[in-house]
Amino acid sequence: MTPTHLRRRHVLLGGLALAAGSSALAQQDYPSRSIRLVVPFAPGGAADILGRILSDRMAPMYGQPLVVDNKPGASGHLGAQLVAKAQGDGYTLLVGTIGIHAAYASYRKLGYDPAAELQPIALLGESPNIVLVPAASPYKTLADLIADAKANPGKITYATAGAGSSVHMVTLLFERMAGVRMTHVPYKGSGPALVDVISGQVNVMFDNMSSGLPHARGGKLRPLAVTSAARDKRLPDVPTVAEAGVPGYSGTSWFTLAAPRGTPTPLVQRLNQDVQKVLTSADAAAQLDKLGITFTPNTPQQAAEFFQTETAKWNRVIEAAQLQLD
Repeated sequence: MTPTHLRRRHVLLGGLALAAGSSALAQQDYPSRSIRLVVPFAPGGAADILGRILSDRMAPMYGQPLVVDNKPGASGHLGAQLVAKAQGDGYTLLVGTIGIHAAYASYRKLGYDPAAELQPIALLGESPNIVLVPAASPYKTLADLIADAKANPGKITYATAGAGSSVHMVTLLFERMAGVRMTHVPYKGSGPALVDVISGQVNVMFDNMSSGLPHARGGKLRPLAVTSAARDKRLPDVPTVAEAGVPGYSGTSWFTLAAPRGTPTPLVQRLNQDVQKVLTSADAAAQLDKLGITFTPNTPQQAAEFFQTETAKWNRVIEAAQLQLD
């Protein structure tokens, strides 16, 4: 190798070392400014509640604000795409759901690839959904609703947090397994959807427990069933969908924290560990329990593997329902 080539090699290696050192230093100083926590749904839903739990507890830990930024639209994909296209430096994060990470096949013209462009940090929790009707609804049981839906296809309206959202997916699974057809009324999050269910403008909603449970306990909505395989301890007298007339039915919602793909592995691991510290703390664990969300410590790799398993499951539902949203 000539002296000129040696000089060039030394300059290149020196540059790479400097870049690596700068990256390591940036991670060591993280965070040095506020973090944008994108919640791709309207305020009031489960994803929004979880985002605020993280924000309230991680901001004091970091000495920097975690600013919750609600970006509803396209069943969460508007906000998710914003994060996917952001710089992978840990300053733009996403609270995600089934619709974003596992049921995106219902959209064929997305401007991004969720599996390729979003890096899982952690599963934030899993929760059953509650089948809710207005307090004045004529449906006293899930069997009542099923009977009317079979007798009058399309008559019953159901609200969701958006087409392709977790709320939508568990309802589609119910329609398929119960052999009924209802009319979908999508919203930009559970918050506004619940308002119209409570007022009676929409007949039913298979809402996330975290956002629906307070209204069920407060008497504004009547719970007919839970979507999990077993009864939930928070509503012990409410049967499962399987018990109430749809044998074998089971579906839950889950929530995630993700970053743009390319976020350095050490930073992803640190964020994962910090999330676990927050969600296993006594006060956060108690709040999650009240919301009906179960958090199990997990690694970014375990989260990624879970995404793959759930994607296969919900792709079967999307195919059976011939669901195309664009």
